[in-house]
Amino acid sequence: MIGKLKGLIDSYGEDYVILDVQGVGYQVFASARTLQALPSPGEAAVLSIETYVREDQIKLFGFRSDVEREWFRLLQTVQGVGAKVALAVLSTLPPSDLANAIALRDKAAVSRTPGVGPKVAERIVTELKDKAPAFASVDPALVHLSGAVDEDRAPRPVTDAISALVNLGYGHPQAAAAIASAARSAGDKAETAQLIRLGLKELAK
Repeated sequence: MIGKLKGLIDSYGEDYVILDVQGVGYQVFASARTLQALPSPGEAAVLSIETYVREDQIKLFGFRSDVEREWFRLLQTVQGVGAKVALAVLSTLPPSDLANAIALRDKAAVSRTPGVGPKVAERIVTELKDKAPAFASVDPALVHLSGAVDEDRAPRPVTDAISALVNLGYGHPQAAAAIASAARSAGDKAETAQLIRLGLKELAK
């Protein structure tokens, strides 16, 4: 199996690059984000490779890092996600943002990927949630707190405070995590304004 290729960029296609390795041109499929980051034809490049062997073809997928390749593999463990969808996700979100989105269960960020609907996005953040924190840059406590508010059952001040932080421009998972922490410290009788103040302090840490 080919695990890495180092050579000169020969040419680009819509979703692939031809990498010249000592006179042999390898067709390597890659995400739009990876293709955009590669140098001009004639310049040197190194790609981590995932090799797919089928009865009728051998296909190479290229990545700028081993971490990106690992995400390509992880995404395909989710039902309904094949190589094409996995590349599309990595074209939309760099590995660090993808890890954070899954860790925080932010399915809206994942569903921005063309061809990924709400159901597939839900499966991605649900099935990979236990694997994402190892890659994510977010505080593990925030990952825990992001699931700590059941908004269907939460008191009105809590849901209003989350809504207020979202309106201020914070992402929903971050807002929910901050208010969950604020509600813990303020107690059950906290008013919306108090929760917002405490939530903003949490987000400023």
